[in-house]
This record gives sequence, C-alpha cells and structure tokens, in this order.
Amino acid sequence: MAWVWLFSAGLIEVFWATMLKLSNGFHNHGYAVLTLIGMAASYVFLAQATKTLPPGTSYAIWTGIGALGAVIVGIVLFKEPATAARIFFAALLLTGIVGLKMTGG
Repeated sequence: MAWVWLFSAGLIEVFWATMLKLSNGFHNHGYAVLTLIGMAASYVFLAQATKTLPPGTSYAIWTGIGALGAVIVGIVLFKEPATAARIFFAALLLTGIVGLKMTGG
C-alpha cells in the first residue's frame, strides 16, 4: 500500500505543479487555491508512504515522478519543446524511478 501512496503523491505533485503554472504567479486565485490543496495532499500522501518506505527512496521517487510528469505536461499542454535531449533526460528520470522502485524496501 505504501507504493500506492507514493505513486499517488507523485501524481498529485504533477497536478499542483500544473496548477501553479496556471495560477500565473498566484494571480489567478482559483488555480492558486488548487495549487495549495494539491501541495498539502501530496505531502500527506508522501508522509503515509514514508511510514513504511525508506525516506530517501520515497523522496527521490516522489520528486522524480513530479519532475517527469511536469516535463510531460509541459510538452503536451504548454507546448514546450520536445527535443531529443529533453526526451533523453526524461528517460533517465524514468530509469532512476524504476531503479529505485526495484531496489527499494
């Protein structure tokens, strides 16, 4: 169940990062509120995961999912460039996430 908490926390991190972008520096209050709610939920889910999983592994995977998800959202929704280098480094992030999952507690 801890891995479900952790994966969910990572997905919620992608959500709040997207809402942060849409909040336009917290000037769009609706998106700003969603950002804060997402942040709180993500931390709560991460805390649940760290009850069982090692904190280093949990934190690295949580931030990795968030970073990889933010790259994907940036490319898909915000039309950021999908260069070969960005795809390569995103793949490295995915490799690190999978590797930590396979070797984690």
